[in-house]
Amino acid sequence: MKLLAKVALTAALISGVAQAGVVVIANPTGPDALSKAQVSKLYLGKSKKLPNGAKAQVFEQAVGSAIRGEFHAGVTGKSDSQLQAYWSRLIFTGKGKPPKTIGSSSLIKSQVASHANAIAYIDSSEVDDTVKVVFTP
Repeated sequence: MKLLAKVALTAALISGVAQAGVVVIANPTGPDALSKAQVSKLYLGKSKKLPNGAKAQVFEQAVGSAIRGEFHAGVTGKSDSQLQAYWSRLIFTGKGKPPKTIGSSSLIKSQVASHANAIAYIDSSEVDDTVKVVFTP
């Protein structure tokens, strides 16, 4: 019974945290909006450029983080293990390089704010005037 109570409490806490939601952010001088297809292609290495033709600098959350799982489930349709297999195949064949992984949302936001063609995803509660939201899954 105690285990069931702990599971219920954990689920309640996780759902409360996840309610804020994930948003894709860009530098304020970057694109005004991106579609789900554009974001997915950027994160899967199928596209390397933003709509304005500039080379995108894509930043990724840490492997295993809840926000990464939520983002990829909703945008690319891939789990962490599927992403790892996908990128391993592309790296092995020399056809791609995964987005740069940065360990925390605050560091990601700082990188996006300081690079004109950068995009990343963070929790919507962390958005401020140093970045702008370009897509909400």
